[in-house]
Amino acid sequence: MRKERLIVPLVVALALLWAVAQYFSSVLFERELARALEDLAARGELAVKRSDVERGWLESRGTLHLTPRFGQAWHLELPYVARHGVISTRIDGELRPHLGPGDRRLFGDALPSSPPTWQARYRTLGASLEGDLQLAPFIVSQAGRELDFRGGRITFGGVYGDWRLQARLEPWRLSDGPATLEAGPTVLESRYAYTEDAHHFNQQDLLKVERLAWRQPDLELDAHELVLHSRTVLDERELRIESKLTLDRLVTAEQVLLTGRLALELSRINADALRSVLAVLRDEAARGDAAQDGLDLLARLEPKLVAMLQDSPRLDIHAMVLDSPMLGLDAHGDGALFFDARQLSELSLVALGDPREQEHWRARLYGDLTWHQVPKVVALWLGLPLDTQDLEIDVVRGRVRINGRPLPPVLERLQ
Repeated sequence: MRKERLIVPLVVALALLWAVAQYFSSVLFERELARALEDLAARGELAVKRSDVERGWLESRGTLHLTPRFGQAWHLELPYVARHGVISTRIDGELRPHLGPGDRRLFGDALPSSPPTWQARYRTLGASLEGDLQLAPFIVSQAGRELDFRGGRITFGGVYGDWRLQARLEPWRLSDGPATLEAGPTVLESRYAYTEDAHHFNQQDLLKVERLAWRQPDLELDAHELVLHSRTVLDERELRIESKLTLDRLVTAEQVLLTGRLALELSRINADALRSVLAVLRDEAARGDAAQDGLDLLARLEPKLVAMLQDSPRLDIHAMVLDSPMLGLDAHGDGALFFDARQLSELSLVALGDPREQEHWRARLYGDLTWHQVPKVVALWLGLPLDTQDLEIDVVRGRVRINGRPLPPVLERLQ
């Protein structure tokens, strides 16, 4: 009898413990989802919202909506169902892209197939998320054009403040009559780490295209191992973007036309001014003013956009290494380009379509670029002595001089 008397309270205690843990799991899931969406919206590029939200102890559901801050080029709809457990939550959802101002569905309208599904698992104790999305092959034809997509897989995961994404796409082909473009396999690896409200962030991306082929009756080009490394950092002081592009080889007529790499860095974009621009964009989008005239919006943002230049932005060309065995030419160089930030109030973005205003902006450019061991044919074309070793390209108030000389008349007219 004593044991039986203990069983009932024990069962009740276990039931209460399970209910509390279940409730705690659902609350944590909702909190982390809301925080992640708020920080994604704070990044600035996207407007993020949820609709049809139903919260429960055992199951939650809703629909996520991702759209560009301005414009109606696309809209991504992500309906989901989250089934809560004590240890983890399983999420099942669909991917429903919509295209254009008419909100035309990609799957169902443009493509006669069902939307792809995605799955994820949120672990309550570690507050981590892991998920994947399978992209099925499809072929779409319209007005003589055909896109042959052969599928792919996307995985994502991480914890609040540190997210990762990996994507692998099988080769795809776009044809338009006799012309075709084929790319792939393609691999994308991305990592995004940030502080609350995306006040600071660090994003690293790697994009690798194993082969890119262009075919038309009079031209065949094959690019192999096209790789882009990119790192974007927003800290307390500035926004910096570092990029490195490498090309293993570009082949035509069974000869190597081009090989090389290019490393660039854009820096000194004022961080506070950038954050103020993003804040205004968020407010405008929240008020539903996204459809207002572009010039009106630009006029409102102009002081803040121009303020982003107050630290004299700088573009560094850390390395430019281009070789063409087929043409017998090569270009190895480095340099930097600066923007003069004095008297920024004299500049106007709204009037940038006026050639005179364009000249005012060009006059703010200064810099230098060195082309090492310049080929003789280039020196001859520029009217320089054939024994010229290096080209010193100087930019002063937007005007270019080469080894102290003005540009040849043909190039001068292009400035």
